[in-house]
Amino acid sequence: MQPKEMGMNMKEGKLVNKWKLAVGYLMILSVLAACGTNVDSEKKANASKKVPSDILYMGLTNAPDSFNPLNTPGVSGRWTQRFFYDGLLEMPEPLTFEPALADSFETEDNQHYTIKLNQKAAWTDGTPITADDVVFTYNLIADPEVESVRGMAVSSLEGTNDVGKREAGLTELPNLVAVDDKTVTLKTKTPVDPNYLKEILGFEIFIVPKHILKDIPKKELANADFVTQPTVTSGSYKFVDYAKDDHLELVANEEYYKGAPEIKQLFIRIMNGTNLVTEFQSGGIQANAGGGIGVVPIQDVAILKEIDELTVDTNPSYSEQFALLNNDVFADTSIRQAIAHAINRQQIVDSLLKGEGEVLESAYTSASPYKNEDLKPTPYDPEKAKAFIAESDFDMSQEIRLVVPIGNKVREQYANLIEQDLKAVGFNVVQTTYDFPTTLELAQKGEYDLMLMGYAFTVDPDVSTYFASHGASNYSSYNDPESDALLEAGKKATTFEERKEIYNEFQVLWQKEMYVLPLYSDSQFAVKRNELTGGAKEFWAGSLSDISEWTLSGAQ
Repeated sequence: MQPKEMGMNMKEGKLVNKWKLAVGYLMILSVLAACGTNVDSEKKANASKKVPSDILYMGLTNAPDSFNPLNTPGVSGRWTQRFFYDGLLEMPEPLTFEPALADSFETEDNQHYTIKLNQKAAWTDGTPITADDVVFTYNLIADPEVESVRGMAVSSLEGTNDVGKREAGLTELPNLVAVDDKTVTLKTKTPVDPNYLKEILGFEIFIVPKHILKDIPKKELANADFVTQPTVTSGSYKFVDYAKDDHLELVANEEYYKGAPEIKQLFIRIMNGTNLVTEFQSGGIQANAGGGIGVVPIQDVAILKEIDELTVDTNPSYSEQFALLNNDVFADTSIRQAIAHAINRQQIVDSLLKGEGEVLESAYTSASPYKNEDLKPTPYDPEKAKAFIAESDFDMSQEIRLVVPIGNKVREQYANLIEQDLKAVGFNVVQTTYDFPTTLELAQKGEYDLMLMGYAFTVDPDVSTYFASHGASNYSSYNDPESDALLEAGKKATTFEERKEIYNEFQVLWQKEMYVLPLYSDSQFAVKRNELTGGAKEFWAGSLSDISEWTLSGAQ
């Protein structure tokens, strides 16, 4: 939806005016371009100075599922929160960490850690961010009464069980101590790889304000004001407004402890991939979110590359597309293998991605140092699929509900191919589509048979959240004691070599049992207008680490 179609309250009126200014400028540029070579560079330079330099418009194809920093499973929700919540550390490059709320995060024995907080860090209401906030946040996630998908992140701390909840009899986590206002000490159950803890605990968890949340009944946290209108935050931008499925408005946090952002206002506009391209052409957006949540349709990438005012980068990815198999429905290994052999995944990569991707057999892409390179993809083989079907006792007459989230055009297209492939070997498939938040809700309830879903993984190979039997986002009801044991061993190993061996074994088991069918990992296209310094980076997860330093040229 164009801003002019929105309601006309004062705030939205300002948005429309700014929008008109930006679009007007770009229409001028388009006319000048259409006039050909008579427009000299000096005029172009003068025109560029009219670009509003303090407003950034970004395109997002997946609407945020939540703004709850404790309980947001969706990548889009987590990404948008990163604008207004900080963790202890930033990770601009894989396994390279920089200070955020924490100035340091150190250990001498891989089990006892000391965290020193930034002396200037403060909440947007002016209250200092202290060690008590960190201790409060980790204890809140570990509280059995609090709903949180971040449990696995704290599950290595002493006093938690395998899902990251506090052990019976404890009222708080032991050896998690606010030594003074700016110092936290903590202890893990066993020694762990420091990079694991820095990424999972330091980068992946947003610290929340104790003074705002401490008096809210725990069972009401999920629907509290801090979820729907998070006004007391810690990040470089402040939340202003969210128009559901349309746009998110943010404004610069002028008191940000790392320095006020250069760009003063930011609109994250939600649209499908086709509209994303149209908005780039018209100048309606200056950057896409990138990753798996700001997806430019592959067939339109060449169009954008022809526009001089745009920069288009092709980047590798830790993101991956899956066909989730409801294991309560597909309980037999044979029927899961039948599905794996029936779907022509290479065709998806070749025809829909124009070769810009790779077929996978696990959660680890070629970008990951933990990918098992000896594992070859399960081949497309309809006859073998039929043989597996004959081995199983699956009732082939039953209707298979294939759930597909809308927004990602390639996914919508390959859903059709998957439906055709499965019907070709005898499955009775019926496809249904929903917006992403609704799809996620169905996944959480297990109300599907087959579902298409994309995940953005961490550099660290621990995927317990998604594929351990107790994982908060284990939507497939994946439940294998051998798999759980390997995932647990992987978390406890303290060297890369030890972990590599364990996760290699985990991937072999995955291919054998096929509880979830990995489809592919596609290249990520980061697009931005040239006046923007910033935008999605090659290592997408670290793209917002320097958001406060992004600039737009053409200052007025």
